[in-house]
Amino acid sequence: MTSEELFTTLRARFIEVLKENGIEKEPVEVICRSLSPEEAIGTPGRQDFPILTGKDVMVQAEFRGCRGQAFTDAPASFSGTLSEILEMDLVHDSYARGIFVAVMNAVMESLGLCRGTVHCRTEGPELCSQKMKAWLAVHRPDAKKITLVGYQPALLEMLSNSGYQVRVLDLNPMNIGQVRHGVTVEDGLTAMQRAIDSADVILCTGSTLCNGTIVDYILPEKDVLFFGTSAAGAAELLGLNRVCFAHELQ
Repeated sequence: MTSEELFTTLRARFIEVLKENGIEKEPVEVICRSLSPEEAIGTPGRQDFPILTGKDVMVQAEFRGCRGQAFTDAPASFSGTLSEILEMDLVHDSYARGIFVAVMNAVMESLGLCRGTVHCRTEGPELCSQKMKAWLAVHRPDAKKITLVGYQPALLEMLSNSGYQVRVLDLNPMNIGQVRHGVTVEDGLTAMQRAIDSADVILCTGSTLCNGTIVDYILPEKDVLFFGTSAAGAAELLGLNRVCFAHELQ
């Protein structure tokens, strides 16, 4: 699947949802803005989350009192209608993708079609990692090799301390080659295929949706689990496996 095919499908399925609920032409204003690090993640004990180091930014959309977020390296603000969102260039414009994903998450949450569209804050990421540990023990008890796509320090520390053989991929040059929690961060481009092939389970950040690399991890032959708020709506619309506890940690 190419990026163009992915976003064409995603847009079409989102439009179907809007039509089914009679709101595709409704002149409802949507507001999307970037959040400060404290707004997005609070004050966690550790300071190496990407959102705190300045690499990526959380954008948040509001629709009918519901919030949806997207974690992106191309943040932008927007105020307008759903029809304007649907006309955006999702393939070539990374700013448009962030807005679209945040808005889609807010709308889907407002319709009760997905949950966990707002990032957990302060102690939340640490609690999330422990919930993920328990989930994996129950639902993937035979998994020994796990590839983490996207540097999420709490998850990486949990995985490396839980007896798994762990590989971690990232696109941030500041992380690549660094040893974090006993694991060397590998280049998400050059090491991707080897890390995929070696994994029993792939834990993939939903922010790959915003940068378009999610197409590399939609792999029917592999056990891929998406985590995070960015993929909330898309996981439902595209039938992707998502494991996220944000709705439990608000």
